[in-house]
Amino acid sequence: MTPAMQFRPESKLKLDDASAGAKPLSSGKKAEDQARVAQMAERIAELQNVFYAEHRAKLLIVLQGMDTSGKDGTIAGVFGRIDPLGIRSIAFKAPTAQELDHDYLWRVHREVPARGEIVIFNRSHYEDVLITRVHDWIDARECQRRYAQIRDFERMLAETGTVLLKFFLHISADEQKQRLQERLADPDKHWKFDPQDLKERKFWPAYQRAYADAISATDAAHAPWYLIPADSKTHRNLAIATVVLETLEQMKLAYPPPHPEYLTLAID
Repeated sequence: MTPAMQFRPESKLKLDDASAGAKPLSSGKKAEDQARVAQMAERIAELQNVFYAEHRAKLLIVLQGMDTSGKDGTIAGVFGRIDPLGIRSIAFKAPTAQELDHDYLWRVHREVPARGEIVIFNRSHYEDVLITRVHDWIDARECQRRYAQIRDFERMLAETGTVLLKFFLHISADEQKQRLQERLADPDKHWKFDPQDLKERKFWPAYQRAYADAISATDAAHAPWYLIPADSKTHRNLAIATVVLETLEQMKLAYPPPHPEYLTLAID
């Protein structure tokens, strides 16, 4: 079993049984783990250069998790060294009036990666089977219909050259409480605090069920979910970097062959 495979969810996922504080990849020393993350982030950036130049595959990375689970921190820590030319990060907020006039996948499909591009979804189409289900904006029948639509959508992406990696950043309720309190205690972090987070926190059990159901319903070999323990920010980044790096290395990326005419071209 490769290191990445240990983060694949069980077939009958119960988040209550999954430890948000687990650190299976940790050396036991935070500084060493941080150094490993930095080293892998640098290697990911190097491979992204080849990925962009090869202009063959597309990589879509989905980050989902409760508020404060570390989606922004993951983007900075794991992907921050990548040349902006070949990567985009899309933060999906509440849908606009125009987006609501279309089907729920419309705003998502237009942001998927092109050849040679890595796109990171900070939240995603899964919001439409999470918050909508928790607040009963859709019923169970509509939720099942959307699971099927999402499976079809992701299969179409995979069949047309997109590699999908979906990460659920699993934090505990206690850790979320601490991170919210830190945002309130630090004036420099007040901008990150949203009172709505406290309202959504009251629905914690319902969100855990909704995430477990969505992950179980949409996990597939061509669109795999990875369950990432996220109470430790360093180990969270270490785990995600491990999966991404392993995926890129398995692609057997290579720079395009040199153009024959360029080999004899002389520049005065």
